[in-house]
Amino acid sequence: MITVAGFNTAIDHLMRVDELHLGEVNRAVQEQVLPGGKGLHVAQTVAALGEPVQLIGLVDAAHRNLIARRMSERGVLFHGVEIDAPLRHCIALQDAGGQITEVLGQGPRLGERDGAALHRAFRLALADSELVVLSGSLPLGLAVDTYAELAQQVSAAGKRCLVDASGEVLRKAVAAQPFLLKPNRDEAEALFGRSLGDLDAAVAALRELHARGVAMPVLSLGAQGALGMDDSGAWHAAVELDQVRNTVGSGDCFLAGMAVAVRRGEPLREALRLAVACGAANAMDVETGYVRPDQVEALLGRVRVREWKH
Repeated sequence: MITVAGFNTAIDHLMRVDELHLGEVNRAVQEQVLPGGKGLHVAQTVAALGEPVQLIGLVDAAHRNLIARRMSERGVLFHGVEIDAPLRHCIALQDAGGQITEVLGQGPRLGERDGAALHRAFRLALADSELVVLSGSLPLGLAVDTYAELAQQVSAAGKRCLVDASGEVLRKAVAAQPFLLKPNRDEAEALFGRSLGDLDAAVAALRELHARGVAMPVLSLGAQGALGMDDSGAWHAAVELDQVRNTVGSGDCFLAGMAVAVRRGEPLREALRLAVACGAANAMDVETGYVRPDQVEALLGRVRVREWKH
């Protein structure tokens, strides 16, 4: 069982407009409203790849049935921690050219009771877990060292922990030495305080993370693919796409692919192949943070993986 702690559940609104005009009234030509949040995207993609998965996240009364039904349809066991305040809402506006503008809601500030309920749900789920993913922003009210604390709990239980975070939450998580850490380029540049504009600079950053005790640091690079490092060396994986429809959530699908490959015992080069194929499959579709297994399978053979020896 893969457990995903995606505490900061959201309601995602994807709206398409012919042309986006700032400061004016814009009318959507198409709209989707779906449960979202990075952890939810990871969990439903893990399920799509055929692995058992459970998700821990917030839920409110207004959206309890929507989220539970969607997760059940997707094959995800959802442990919802209900709060009185409404969930956050996130808006993605896509113009006819494919450019996406996102507005991410912060969501409610949790009190001690709600925070304790999330931690309790996590501890119960950990007992049934082979692998744990900590993904996305933390709800307001949780300490910035929450992921670091949870990663230490996972390690103490003799299990592997994968972390996708940003800012101070990411910085604290590094010190906990999770098995895998997956920042994107912007997040890694903020962490190291320098530009990682080329692949050599990015690999140098991975070497630093590896030296600090992260067994498998991975850096997602958008259209440039991804880099990963472990004791076998550094590897780069990328794929060229003929059409890109929606890149929002591709990093989450990438992380899901890494989690599935790690659980299956795949070497890093093959884990990167699956992860990049998952990220690309999301970018080719209109739905955010989900993949179709047939698309992933079709892309696997197109992903180029090479050892980085520069």
